[in-house]
Amino acid sequence: MSNTTNQSWGGRFSEPTDAFVARFTASVDFDRRLYHHDIRGSIAHATMLERVGVLTSDEREAIVQGLGEVEREIEAGQFPWSVELEDVHMNIEARLTEKIGVIGKKLHTGRSRNDQIATDIRLYLRDEIDVVAAEIARLREGLIELATREADTIMPGFTHLQTAQPVTFGHHLLAWQEMLTRDHERLLDCRKRVNVMPLGAAALAGTTYPIDRHVTAELLGFERPAENSLDAVSDRDFAIEFGAFASTLLMHLSRMSEELVLWTSAQFDFIDLPDRFCTGSSIMPQKKNPDVPELVRGKTGRVYGHLMGLLTLMKSQPLAYNKDNQEDKEPLFDTLDTVQGCLKAFADMVPAIEAKTGNMFEAARKGFSTATDLADYLVRAGVAFRDAHEIVGQAVALGLREQKDLSEMSLDELRQFSDAIQADVFEVLTLEGSVAARNHIGGTAPDQVRAAAQRARDALATLQQEA
Repeated sequence: MSNTTNQSWGGRFSEPTDAFVARFTASVDFDRRLYHHDIRGSIAHATMLERVGVLTSDEREAIVQGLGEVEREIEAGQFPWSVELEDVHMNIEARLTEKIGVIGKKLHTGRSRNDQIATDIRLYLRDEIDVVAAEIARLREGLIELATREADTIMPGFTHLQTAQPVTFGHHLLAWQEMLTRDHERLLDCRKRVNVMPLGAAALAGTTYPIDRHVTAELLGFERPAENSLDAVSDRDFAIEFGAFASTLLMHLSRMSEELVLWTSAQFDFIDLPDRFCTGSSIMPQKKNPDVPELVRGKTGRVYGHLMGLLTLMKSQPLAYNKDNQEDKEPLFDTLDTVQGCLKAFADMVPAIEAKTGNMFEAARKGFSTATDLADYLVRAGVAFRDAHEIVGQAVALGLREQKDLSEMSLDELRQFSDAIQADVFEVLTLEGSVAARNHIGGTAPDQVRAAAQRARDALATLQQEA
């Protein structure tokens, strides 16, 4: 550490910052990833200062040209990052001043690092949200296409992880797609609140310079400037909201992962995942482990933790900016990295899932999955539902004793429980008849599944056009 105090704020200090404290308080090791957005914000700020007469056109041109040179150095890996300069802002500003002289020091006129970092994070998160939205769309497209292909593939539907009623694999996949639809909408709604500009709030109370925040907002593509300077520099709701979105998304991906792990097991054997998404065992040569869904399931807790960390970070902070807020970046950055990685893995993997249709069909034949269809048949024949429920329960008990499915019983065996049962009962006891009978919107009939897939495809296209 040099004997001089920090060039950005050291005028009132009589001694330099302790070397450990300098390292402890520095953020440049992780906030340097904001460099592009920091430079973009600085160019817009300088342009606005020129328009209101605070900078001359030559000064603005020198700043813009110098910032361009700085960005190229960073991208080429030739930039001299310094912990002593604390953060991405001061590193860039110091380098700019080295390049263009005292004009570089004029760039910070009318702003503070408080509104600068709040702006940088919003610019960065807005761009990253667009990346996440594109990956969600890609995953949704993959699910919709796979569901269309598997609209006729019968499998057991479960409640309590016990066989309940037959469904189709396509119908099940579209349930996953519905989860992602809500996530997609939540993300785009979150983006609206991210897209508000804090720049111009300065440290907390605005600035006496004749700035025009609407100009800066337009240059940076923000919907509007933030209304209140105190709130603008201290608000991190947008990061928390993104964390909440991410936690819900990962919860959904984790649920999908759990089913994929079950379905690839020898006990279910419903699907096959390509080898490129799996790994083996160092000791058991037969193993093919579904590591991608397992790891996504595991990363869910990590994202939950970041959300709780951000909430806790903000829970007791007084207005306005506090140094605590330096701790917002690492959880937000890791959440973004984790979400993008999980979505990419799923979007690549899902279209390559291969259904083992024979195994799914045989599994659906077990567990008396058409029992409800028999009860519905009796109700249509005039039997009260509670009585029909009792009758079918007795028939299931017989099937358990004799190890027969309802569809394997003779007409006489079934009629011993109710005279309302006729020869046409077997039309509803088949798996094909069962799924086809639920021929309404949201139902399992293959034609309904294909129609639902098309509606999902159309809704996705509309959402992307409106975004």
